[in-house]
Amino acid sequence: MKLIADLHLHSKYSRATSKEMNLEVMSLWSKFKGIDILGTGDFTHPLWFGELEQKLEEQEKGFFKLKSGKENVYFLLTSEISCIYSKGGRLRKIHLVLIAPSLEVVRKINNTLAGRGNLFSDGRPILGMDAKELCKIVLDISSEVIIVPAHVWTPWFSLFGANSGFDSVEECFEEITPNIFAIETGLSSDPQMNWRLFELDKMAIISNSDAHSPSKLGREATVFDIEPNFDSLRAALKNPKEGNEILYTIEFYPEEGKYHYTGHRNCNVIQSPEETIKNGATCPNCGKKLTVGVMHRVQELANRPEDYKDTKRPPFKSLVPFLEIIAESQGVLVGSKKVQSEYLNLVGRFKGEFNILLDEPIENIAKENEKVAEGIKRMREGNINISPGFDGVFGTVKIWQETEQLKRKQSSLF
Repeated sequence: MKLIADLHLHSKYSRATSKEMNLEVMSLWSKFKGIDILGTGDFTHPLWFGELEQKLEEQEKGFFKLKSGKENVYFLLTSEISCIYSKGGRLRKIHLVLIAPSLEVVRKINNTLAGRGNLFSDGRPILGMDAKELCKIVLDISSEVIIVPAHVWTPWFSLFGANSGFDSVEECFEEITPNIFAIETGLSSDPQMNWRLFELDKMAIISNSDAHSPSKLGREATVFDIEPNFDSLRAALKNPKEGNEILYTIEFYPEEGKYHYTGHRNCNVIQSPEETIKNGATCPNCGKKLTVGVMHRVQELANRPEDYKDTKRPPFKSLVPFLEIIAESQGVLVGSKKVQSEYLNLVGRFKGEFNILLDEPIENIAKENEKVAEGIKRMREGNINISPGFDGVFGTVKIWQETEQLKRKQSSLF
C-alpha cells in the first residue's frame, strides 16, 4: 500500500512552534497535503504525551488515529531529543528522532529520561548525555524503537555537522551502530548527496519536514509501500523488500535549505565548496569563522564524485511547496489571504497538494488556474532558478525570472 509519511515534526510545546500544532489542526493539514502517516512529535513532553493518551486510539500496532477525527491520517509516536555532551575532546550536539511502537514504551522512555533532564522545558528536550548512551537506554526499554539521526548534515546539532558532529556513524555510536539503520537527509541535503558516502550504502535514507507550523507539513516526506502497522514500517527501513520498502522520497530543493552553502549572514558572504577550498572558511569582511555549509561538509567526507547516482536506491523527487508556487504566480507573499484561499480551493479540487505537484495532468490544473499550472509544469521540468541558502538564511526558488515578472506587471497596467 502506498503511504506518504512525514515522521519528524514538532508540537505546540516546542520552542518557536505555532500554537496550531495540535493533533486536530495537524490532521486537517495532512488532508490538504495528502499525507497518510504523521509523526506526533514531542512525545517526551509530559503535557503533550497526556494529550496523545487522551486523544489517540490504536488502529494497528503502533498506528493511531484521532478518536474524534474525521480525517484518515495515521499518527506514529515520534519525538526528537537533543544530546549535548563532550566526547573526544570536543563538544558534540546531536539530534535523534525516536519512533516508538506503543504508548506503553513511550511511557517507560519518559519515566526513565525524566531523571536525566527537564522534559517540561521543551518539546525537544536537551539532555547532557552521550547519544550512544541515550540509544542504549531506549533500546533496553524496547529493541523495537527506531532511532534516526536527524538532519544529519546541518552544521549544528547533527551526526555529520561541521561544528559539533562526527566524521562517521561508528565514531558516534560505536558498538551500537548496527541499531542505527536509517538517517534523515534534512532540508539542506538530498539522497544523492548522501549516496556519495560508502558507509551509508546499507542505511535507509528518509526525509521529513521538521515542521514547526501546519503549512510546513510535508515539505519533505517519505513514500512507503507498506501495510499500516509498525512492523511493516520498521521492516521497510531495516530489511527492505518488495511490499515493505521505500518507493521514493519527496525533497525540498537542497539549495533552498538554510545551510546549503558556506557563509556569514551578517556580512552577506556566501561561498560554494570550491570557493571555500580556495578562499578558506574565514569571513573576508569581518574575519570571523564562516558557517561551513552542508555541501562543503559532504565534499569533505565523500568517497564518490558529486554526480554519482545509485540506481539501486529509492529515487527522489524535488518539489517547490505549492503555497510558494501560488504566491509567486500572483506576485504576493505566501501568507496572504489570497494565496491561502486559492490553495484551499485547488487542494480541495484535486485531492491534495502532493497529487497536484506530482501527478495531476497539467491541462486539468490549467482549467482552474493557468498561471499556477504553468508554474507546476516548470517545476516538474526543473526549469527554475535557485539562490542557495547559507548560515541560517533560507535559499530562494524562483520559477519566473524577474524580467518575466516585470513584463507581467507592465502588461497588467495596460
